[in-house]
Amino acid sequence: MNFSFSEEQNMLKDSVARFVQEQYDIDTRHAIANSEQGFSTENWALFAELGWLSIPFPEALGGFGGSAVDTMAVMEEMGKGLIIEPFIATVLLFGGVLEQAGSAEQQNSTIGDIIEGKLQGAVAFSERQSRYELADVKTTAQARQGGFVLNGEKTLVLNGVAADKLIVSARTSGEQFDQQGISLFLIDANADGIEKTTIQLMDGQRVANICFKNVSLSQDQLLGSLGDGYQALQTTIDKVMVAVSAEAVGLMQTLNTTTIEYTKTREQFGVAIGSFQALQHRMVDMFMACEQSKSLLYRAVCSMDDDNADPIEVQKNILALKVMVGRAGQLIGAEAIQLHGGMGITDELAVGHYVKRLMMINASFGDADYQQNKFSMLANAE
Repeated sequence: MNFSFSEEQNMLKDSVARFVQEQYDIDTRHAIANSEQGFSTENWALFAELGWLSIPFPEALGGFGGSAVDTMAVMEEMGKGLIIEPFIATVLLFGGVLEQAGSAEQQNSTIGDIIEGKLQGAVAFSERQSRYELADVKTTAQARQGGFVLNGEKTLVLNGVAADKLIVSARTSGEQFDQQGISLFLIDANADGIEKTTIQLMDGQRVANICFKNVSLSQDQLLGSLGDGYQALQTTIDKVMVAVSAEAVGLMQTLNTTTIEYTKTREQFGVAIGSFQALQHRMVDMFMACEQSKSLLYRAVCSMDDDNADPIEVQKNILALKVMVGRAGQLIGAEAIQLHGGMGITDELAVGHYVKRLMMINASFGDADYQQNKFSMLANAE
């Protein structure tokens, strides 16, 4: 496959790369991550001004009308810069579910504010017992007086702390593990009956555990058809898995470059350690793992943008990519820390922070073992 970026996509990549180089060093990132909100509102406003927040949305909704390749281009550069702002949570996840399931009225009243940087969103879908199974939903929305009453708990909600609006998956019918009977609701993040507990993950991100206690919902807050929310959620998360894999490729590229440069300057026995053949072999393994991940990434995004692609093959490409990124991220992260010696794990160097982000990407939306099992079941079903 002969893959190359278009002129517009290269310009997009360059704009993110320039922002990282000029305004987003590791000390700045530390300060942002440890701030009360967990991200920079000034940076978010700049992202809106530069048009990055509009990329995945169709032109009919005021967006750029970008493809999966456009999103990949942005996410790869954001990975290189270790950007912590909630692009995934608000734009790709929250905005993606709205695009999949929202009515024209719900989309018009919300997506424009996302594009302009005025609205933060989050999708609450994970529960304590669910692990990575989207259909394992115990949170309930019971019909009552022309609306619903929401009760339950969602865990590790990305951007749940800063979100103005939430999309919540809740069971309106069926049993705990049924795909049918899951509904999606768009609610105010500060509505009566909502309680949040803030958690900072190892990669610096702020997430929230959110309890819903007799939260009143109107019929207008239902996204899509009653009981049919699972497919919209799954379709969006498939796209997000490819996006975070692109971020992981950017992270791995930076770790490879940083490690090679370090081995040229660190000396042992009077020579640079990069001259040792055993270490050269290990760095080649790192390079190969990154290139294999990149190849699968290109395969996945090209199949997603192909209207004639077999949906099963597209799904297999996405699952294979997530498995490869998990495995390669583990190898590259471990080698990068090892080759940097004891300094590799300290807060002063960026290396450890990149590795922590790779670990969180592997754990997000289903780790490598989980996705490999899904791939096997899909392949055996053919």
